Amino acid sequence: MRVLVVEDFEVLARSIGTGLRREGMAVDVVLDGTAALDRLAATRYDVVILDRDLPGVHGDEICRRLAHGRCETRVLMLTASGTIEDRVDDYLPKPFAFAELVARVRALARRAAPPLPPTLACGDITLDPARRNASRAGRRLDLSPREFALLECLLAVPGLVISAEELLERVWDEAADPFSSAVKHTMHRLRAKLGDPPVIETVREAGYRLGP
Repeated sequence: MRVLVVEDFEVLARSIGTGLRREGMAVDVVLDGTAALDRLAATRYDVVILDRDLPGVHGDEICRRLAHGRCETRVLMLTASGTIEDRVDDYLPKPFAFAELVARVRALARRAAPPLPPTLACGDITLDPARRNASRAGRRLDLSPREFALLECLLAVPGLVISAEELLERVWDEAADPFSSAVKHTMHRLRAKLGDPPVIETVREAGYRLGP
C-alpha cells in the first residue's frame, strides 16, 4: 500500500516512515500541510497519516479538501485533541503505540481498496496480507517486503496485466527512481523464489501478469 505521513515533528515523522517501510509499505513523508496537498494532487495514496496542527495548511482543511474532491484516500488523524474533524476516517490520540498505528493503517487501507478475501490465492500460491506470510504448494516463501508487495499486487488481480509503472507507484515510495530497473530486478528475485513452473508472465510493452 502507499502511505503519506504528514507530521511537522520531523523526528516522529521519520520514525513513523521507517517503521511502516519495515512493514512492507511504500511511504512518503512531508512536514507541513502545503507539501501534503502537493503530494496528494500528484500521487494516489491508500492512507494519509495526518497530524492535525500543521504549519502551512491545517489538518482539518486538508480533510475538507479531500472530502470535497471525493478522494478515496483514507485519513488517520493524529491528535491530542478530544474533538476531531468529522471527515476523518479514524483517529489516534498522541502518544500512541506503534503496533496500534500499523493496525489502524492496514484497516483503513482495506476500506480504501475494493474488497478482497482475507487470503489471496492463485493456483498453488497463497498469501495472507494480515499475517505477512506467503507460500507455494505448502512451502513457505522467504520474501523481502518489496517482493511480498509485488506478489500481493499481482495476486489481487490474477490474470490481469499490471504495468511496471503502476507497480513502481504502488510498491516503492518517493525515493524510487522512475527510470530505474527496480521493478525488473525485484521481479527477477521473486520469480526465483517462487520456483518452477513459472507463474509470472512478462507481457511485452505492457507489464506483468500472474496466472496458474
